Amino acid sequence: MIIKKAMILGAGFGKRMLPLTTKIPKPLIKIGPKNLLERSIEMLIKIGIDEIIINTHHLSKEIDNFLENKNYQISISTIKEEILLDTGGGILNATKNFKDEPFFVLNPDTIWNKNYYEEFKILENSYLRNNKPILLLVNKINSYDKSFKGDFNFTENNCITRADSNHHIFTGAQIINRSIFETTNEKIFSMNLIWDNMIKEKKLLGQESSQTFFHVNNFKVYEQLNKLKFID
Repeated sequence: MIIKKAMILGAGFGKRMLPLTTKIPKPLIKIGPKNLLERSIEMLIKIGIDEIIINTHHLSKEIDNFLENKNYQISISTIKEEILLDTGGGILNATKNFKDEPFFVLNPDTIWNKNYYEEFKILENSYLRNNKPILLLVNKINSYDKSFKGDFNFTENNCITRADSNHHIFTGAQIINRSIFETTNEKIFSMNLIWDNMIKEKKLLGQESSQTFFHVNNFKVYEQLNKLKFID
């Protein structure tokens, strides 16, 4: 694949995962034999990424220790947020060295696996062909957790919209570059601010995933997912 850089969002408190997150950050919670961060890193390595940045905050040393012990054979670094910058601010702050290159962003709360490999290749091809940010979405009927109300809809040409009723969930995978942040001077902000601006200008694309969407949304869902006995 052509895109070689990626970011993993790892800075949240994971409050919905208490009591687990009193001792470990959410990205290090295990589902089956691997933790969520491990699954995200392995997915990115599989698609050919050679540089990963991870933002951290809550129990950041635990993530640093995990990476040191794993000794991955690509460039993986962390950047600790002294104050939480939210999703958009976190991405903007962490990816300064990426300059104008496109990069993947992954939310590790999703259980990424080898079945996403082909979809990530299609996502990259669409980004490179259209030169527009693109999100991987899934129809909410394909979500294991039925509590999701939906984030977006599709229009023609795979443009993304929002409405009172939304049928697709953001999986947590996107390809962007730093030019999308030129419209804001904020330091702490959500990606929703950026997405909504791009939606108005019809500059945000979506691709539909065909996978069953497993997302570690809260402690109850975590307990249910652990009973499924994921095999890697």
